[in-house]
Parts: sequence; structure tokens; C-alpha cells
Amino acid sequence: MASSLSTKHFLGASSSSGLGSVQSPSILPSPSLQLPVRKSRSKRLEIQASGSTFGTYFRVTTFGESHGGGVGCIIDGCPPRLPLSEEDMQVDLDRRRPGQSRITTPRKETDTCKIASGIADGFTTGSPIKVEVPNTDQRGNDYNEMSIAYRPSHADATYDFKYGVRSVQGGGRSSARETIGRVAAGAIAKKILKKYAGTEILAYVSQAHKVVLPEDLVDHETLTLDQIESNIARCPNPEYAEKMIAAIDAVRVRGDSVGGVVTCIVRNVPRGLGSPVFDKLEAELAKAAMSLPATKGFEFGSGFAGTFMTGSEHNDEFYMDEHGRIRTKTNRSGGIQGGISNGEIINMRIGFKPTSTISRKQNTVSRDRNEMELIARGRHDPCVVPRAVPMVEAMVALVLVDQLMAQYAQCMLFPFNPELQEPLGNDNAFKSAGTYPL
Repeated sequence: MASSLSTKHFLGASSSSGLGSVQSPSILPSPSLQLPVRKSRSKRLEIQASGSTFGTYFRVTTFGESHGGGVGCIIDGCPPRLPLSEEDMQVDLDRRRPGQSRITTPRKETDTCKIASGIADGFTTGSPIKVEVPNTDQRGNDYNEMSIAYRPSHADATYDFKYGVRSVQGGGRSSARETIGRVAAGAIAKKILKKYAGTEILAYVSQAHKVVLPEDLVDHETLTLDQIESNIARCPNPEYAEKMIAAIDAVRVRGDSVGGVVTCIVRNVPRGLGSPVFDKLEAELAKAAMSLPATKGFEFGSGFAGTFMTGSEHNDEFYMDEHGRIRTKTNRSGGIQGGISNGEIINMRIGFKPTSTISRKQNTVSRDRNEMELIARGRHDPCVVPRAVPMVEAMVALVLVDQLMAQYAQCMLFPFNPELQEPLGNDNAFKSAGTYPL
């Protein structure tokens, strides 16, 4: 079948009227690019949305900008009859918010959320849920110098290259304030996972600059949220937390920044989540994690360290536990084999680069192609990883709740027994476990 596009144009154009009605793309004039669109039968010009929606069954669209009126999200596909309030989301939003310690941005925002739709009498209705968070501490004048120059390693330049327009104040959609919508939606996803599968998601800082927490100092079987939240670094080991705080403080006073690593674990994962080939669970998790601002790397299980092992060293041997379940003696697979969860703890690590906006002199170019020097002003994190912890948890939760719904849609194996992580199998089992199908 011949393609409906006669030339290699931008591939974001789409039509909702079916392949039979697709015509040759028209070109809309633009000062910087030629954009193809396709005409539908209604004569409307339709262009695919620009990547602000995530998920298939549990769909999340985030909106808003750093220095606009506010930010938030719309969640479509949330099951009905789920108890939900603003407080359920506020806990994680408070962990994400700026101004919470000396090693985060000093911008002061309460990030108080409001549910605008989708809730009745404290329960979800099954209709789209809209969550709004106002911006209250914008300082647009801090970005005057940056209005004419590109910040090195920032999205300033690439957004301008792509769209031909910039949201100078705060970086617009490239700002980490966009993640407020993700964290709010992720809190709902975590509640669904906990209720229907007993799944728990925890993330923590395992590296800040050159301070690396040894893996054997954290027991993933017993790790608690209280341990993680016991210090401003969000490192569960107090000794290494102090070293991380000192490392971040050292660059903060110099107007510089550092990166780090967030480790995330998932306990009580239902078996069977994920699909073969293109929709492998680790691929979905990697995409989700790497969509966060400032991410530079992703690995799960043994990660790149596994490349130094032989097969006999790396393989996770099976055994039968006291409940008659198939388990693995080790977990170098990271809880995923063949792209499908095996019921063991999923563990992954996400690397974050140093914050690109720093108050030190750097060489750059202006929008009119003149070389110049820039000292960025504004309020920015000297290290993003302490605040990235709830962001990572949120994206992992969004993937897993989507996969849980997909498992039910395809295999009718849902919900799961939180104790055994096995499909319950019939309506009587649903009732005996105190849970019901979505």
C-alpha cells in the first residue's frame, strides 16, 4: 500500500477520519519551518498533540508552565469508586515542592492542589479528574538576561529550534514545575496499585556528585519511607546523607551544581506485567523515567555491571518457597525477565545531570547568533536529585497502573492476591479477598 505522504515531511501530522480519507498534506507557512497537516472531511486541520499525554488505559495530560498562572494535570481512565481527596496527592507534592531545604531551589511555593472535577462525595466517578496547582512566587525579571541568550545545556535552544518561540521565564514546559501534574497523577496511581495489588513504590537518593551509597547498606526488603524522609538528602543512610548534603552545599555556595542518581524499588509487583518485544516492562519504565527533566541514564537489575559477568554468575536460579511459589535466589534480573515482571522486587537507577542554570559565567550565543557571556540569575536547584525522588516514584507508578489495567484487559487476570501475588481467578475469590474488578 502506497504511503499517503508523497514527501518526507514532519511525522507528527495525523487524521482522525481514517486512512481512506487522508489526502496529501498541506503546508502551513511558518517563519522557521514548513509544517505538513492533513485535511479531514470536516475541513478542519488536525495536528498531533505535542507529547504532553502519557499512558494508554490510565492517561495523564499535564499542562501549565513555570511562570504562568498554574500547572496541573487531567487524568482519564481512573477507575470509579476509589476514595480520593486532595490530601492523597498533597503528601507527594510536598515532597516535590521547591524551597523545602537549603539544598533545593529557594523559590517559595506551597503547591497546594485542588481537584476541579472527577470526584463526588469523596470518591472517583470514572470521569476525567482535573488537578490544579497555582503558581504564586513567579519572578519573571530574573530571566531578563536569558531572554536574548541560550543557557548552555538547557532546553532554551532546542525549544527555539523546534517551535520558533521561547517561554523565557522559567523555561516554560521544560521547567521541573511541569512535573507537578505527574506527581499528582502518580499519587493516584500509587493508591490504585496499593489497593488492588498491595504494590509499594519507594525511591531514594543513592548518589550525589561523587558521594555514592554502597548498595549493601540498604535492605530493599525492609526499606521504609520514614528512613528516606529522615533527612533533606532523601538518603536512607544517615552517614552518607550528611556527606551528600555537604557535597551539594559546597557547590551551592560557589553558584554551581551537581548531579546524582535516584534508586527506585517496587515491592509486591504482580507477576505478568509487561508484554513481549516492543512493550517490554523495562522499556516502558525507561521511557517514563527518561522523560523527566535532567535525566541522563537508566539501568535496572544488574545494569551495566552485568556486562562484566558470565552467564553462570548472572543467572537468577529458581526455587520453591514455603508458599509453593516459584521464586529466584538472586535478583540480578531486577524483577523483570523477557520484558515481563516475575514477582520479585523491581529495582532501577536513574541518573540526573547537574542543573544547567548556574550563576557562574559561561560562554554562549544570543538568538541573533552573536557570541556572548552569560551569568544566569533566578532560583535554581544546586542538585535536582532530592526533589526528583517523588517524581521518579510517580512515573514508575503511572507505568505500573497502566500495565495492571492492560493485564486485566488482555488476560482477565485482575485483581491480584496481595499476599501471594497470584491472580485470584474468579468472582468468589474477588469477594473473599475484599477486592473487586475495576
